[in-house]
Amino acid sequence: MSGAIQTKEQAWEVIHQIEEQVRRVVIGQDELVRKILIGLFGRIPYSFRRGEAEKAGSGHILLEGVPGLAKTLLISAIANTLHARFQRIQFTPDMLPADILGTRIFDSRSAEFRTEKGPIFANIVLADEINRAPQKTQSALLEAMQERQVTIGENTYTLDDPFWVLATQNPVEQEGVFSLPEAQLDRFAMMLRVLYPTPESEFQMLLARLEDTRITSVADPQAVVWIRQLVAQVHVDDKVRRYIVSLGQATRNSRPDSLPIVREMVLHGASPRSYQHLLAMARAVAFFRGRDYVLPADVKFIATDVFHHRLVRTIRAEVENVSTDEVVAEVLRHTTIP
Repeated sequence: MSGAIQTKEQAWEVIHQIEEQVRRVVIGQDELVRKILIGLFGRIPYSFRRGEAEKAGSGHILLEGVPGLAKTLLISAIANTLHARFQRIQFTPDMLPADILGTRIFDSRSAEFRTEKGPIFANIVLADEINRAPQKTQSALLEAMQERQVTIGENTYTLDDPFWVLATQNPVEQEGVFSLPEAQLDRFAMMLRVLYPTPESEFQMLLARLEDTRITSVADPQAVVWIRQLVAQVHVDDKVRRYIVSLGQATRNSRPDSLPIVREMVLHGASPRSYQHLLAMARAVAFFRGRDYVLPADVKFIATDVFHHRLVRTIRAEVENVSTDEVVAEVLRHTTIP
């Protein structure tokens, strides 16, 4: 869609077209696709305005699942529905930050250094198997994900809008992988777990002829920005904002009234940045549900996906195999709904 998107009806039409195109190649993951699009169209403020540049963007997403669940295929399919620049970066143990960001190269003909930009300069970046690269390389994404800019040498380059990072990781492998640092995890608005499809979906997958299927681009980068602006207009009452703060504070063990599971199983709770992410994702959930206002139910629907990767468990929680999902579920159950 090349024309301006000014109404909710036009936005919903684009969203439905994207979902329809993705369903042609990825079967049985409709809820996952919807949550990924919630991340794309949620508008998260990252910093204050500097000149004309607006420091806001889409919610970056980390997909976690065992091999063979079509994580990479799903992201590629969504990227192909948008007429945008897409770069897939295969993370490896020997990768350097310059392989992602770019570097300065001496040009012998002009006797000057020139900048060779890396694959990070795109609208949609797939960081495939991000935990295969060492943490030094993973940290190359920090500035880009938070500030939508990249510094190479003495020069800082602003990335195009939208700039959206989707990363995949395999949770079961132990050899040759590096855990993502907390600062990196906190920059992902959501971590979505990719589950096995139903038997019927797997049967339909065998019937489909993937090699003959084509995906059509139904929107462009500007359409994403327009829809994101519409989502940002969804009304949020102060009671809902206080509910978000209450949820975040309830994940911290420093409070005297913290839940027993939080005191015993959580080392570090949710950050203030996660509040902005949860607010933006709840706005997108309400928009996808056809409303121009956020309900506490919208917050509860997406809260686990926003919080669970940010909580740092204690050694006891790891030994007793208490997941962060269980902690967030208890927090949601005991926090008063406005």
